[in-house]
Amino acid sequence: MLTRLTIKQYALIEELTIEFESGLNIITGETGAGKSIIIDALGLILGERADSDAVRKGAEKAVVEGMFTVAGNKRLQSLLAAHEFDFGDELILRRELTVKGASRAFINDTPATLAVLKEVGDMMVDLHGQHEHQSLLRPETHVDMVDDFGSLAGLVKEFDSSFHAARSLLRELRELRAREEQLQEKRSLYEFQAREIDAVQPKAGEEDALESELTILENAERLHAATERLYQMLYEGENAVHDQLVIARNELENLAAIDKSFEEYRAEASSAAAIVDELAKFVQHYNSRIEFQPGRLDEIRDRLGHLAMLKKKYGGSLDAVLSHRDAVGRELDLAENFAEATAALQRSIDGIRERSSEIAVRLSEKRNEVARKINVAVVKSLSELGIAHGQFETRLSYRKAEDASDAVVRVGKEWREASPKGMDLLEFHLSTNVGEDPKPLVKVASGGEISRVMLALKMILAKSDRLPLLIFDEIDVGVSGRIAQAVGRSMKKLSQFHQVIAITHLPQIAGLADCHVVVEKVEEKKRSFTRVRKLSLDERVAEVAKLLSGEEVTGNALKSARELMGLRG
Repeated sequence: MLTRLTIKQYALIEELTIEFESGLNIITGETGAGKSIIIDALGLILGERADSDAVRKGAEKAVVEGMFTVAGNKRLQSLLAAHEFDFGDELILRRELTVKGASRAFINDTPATLAVLKEVGDMMVDLHGQHEHQSLLRPETHVDMVDDFGSLAGLVKEFDSSFHAARSLLRELRELRAREEQLQEKRSLYEFQAREIDAVQPKAGEEDALESELTILENAERLHAATERLYQMLYEGENAVHDQLVIARNELENLAAIDKSFEEYRAEASSAAAIVDELAKFVQHYNSRIEFQPGRLDEIRDRLGHLAMLKKKYGGSLDAVLSHRDAVGRELDLAENFAEATAALQRSIDGIRERSSEIAVRLSEKRNEVARKINVAVVKSLSELGIAHGQFETRLSYRKAEDASDAVVRVGKEWREASPKGMDLLEFHLSTNVGEDPKPLVKVASGGEISRVMLALKMILAKSDRLPLLIFDEIDVGVSGRIAQAVGRSMKKLSQFHQVIAITHLPQIAGLADCHVVVEKVEEKKRSFTRVRKLSLDERVAEVAKLLSGEEVTGNALKSARELMGLRG
């Protein structure tokens, strides 16, 4: 719901703020006072094109800002989240237009592109009059209106899910077939690589073990001589460490017999002798196992050379070589079993296509049923709104798929194009003149007619329609008397489900307002200004009376106005 609209330095408007309410909001005023300027300004924050000539003379820029209450609007919340805008109970849209032609848009004080601003506007407002912001003039929205009216959202969602699953499988099949061609081209290379790696039979971790063994074998003589010297030093040589420790231990035992304070150190000497004994045994055993194997040295060097060659060709490490071999193996297995893999995928595609086609046909049948009901109801409503000979048709059609291999929906033997919303192309057609065949709505309806067609549709779709704010400009063109009353009653009823803002010259419509704003043009210091006033109840009566009788408001006009407004006394 639009709660406040602020306009600064735009056309005749220097600065004004309008506070709107829920229900039916009526704007009246003399011709040329600036009513349509307000609607034009509102269109700016809904993403319509801007004209720098609209900046008020003498000003640097024009600013239009609208505050909306949007609590609970999940669709809008998702849209804003997708574009990384904050969402709260209130939403502020602002547009700035400079005299040099620059235009900036903001959502909750955060810069936004005009495209995003328009997306947000399309989701919240339907603006009817001489504007682009009319959902009826965008055929792509017609199917949504029909689906809303018929409560078909569940079926549409079911098709959407099946459709995307089918598209995913078809893409997978295309990729698989492309891989098959690539694999056939590379099969010989993969087979050669597999044979080359298998001939060496590399094993995980073996390189480190071979490098360690190579180091030992290359230093066998040094190891043998060093361990021989070490053993002599520790155990067998003259003044060996082990013997000296034994002598020291014995001396400490003698001293401990005299002074107990040596007991602890005697034990330490015994431990040291035992450690040296173990070390000497290890060195002797190691020395005895040393072998001089020139043949094994050559074998290791040769093996490491083969591994180095594989590493250089297949990734720089042994792990990379083994990983490449696994990948090549999988590709070769796939090449061997392409027919089976393709057949299995094709079976899945056939199943999901059959399901998608069944849902699409069911959805189309439901839409046809709903369309017939809408057609009858709209024609009846149009008659009540002054379009006596109106013909309204909701036409469903389809296109044949140019490429059956990529299609999802088949009816009989014919493949058809489809979107996530189904296979139907749906568009409203209208004729308002006797003898004329219905044509696409966008081509035949005038401003006043399009507003009444929308009013008729909105009356039918009121409870299901997802746009919270409807704005009508020129809806009373060519309307008077009984038809005006019908238009007013329809708008009043519609305002039970939506916030409605309407510009009107008709007392029959103005008298039903929940909130009434009058637009006035005044002159001060040789300049024209547009101002607005929100009317009290007595002022509303006077304004409706003025619409009934002209500038001179009579007692009878006031009485008639009160009767028209349903006021007693």
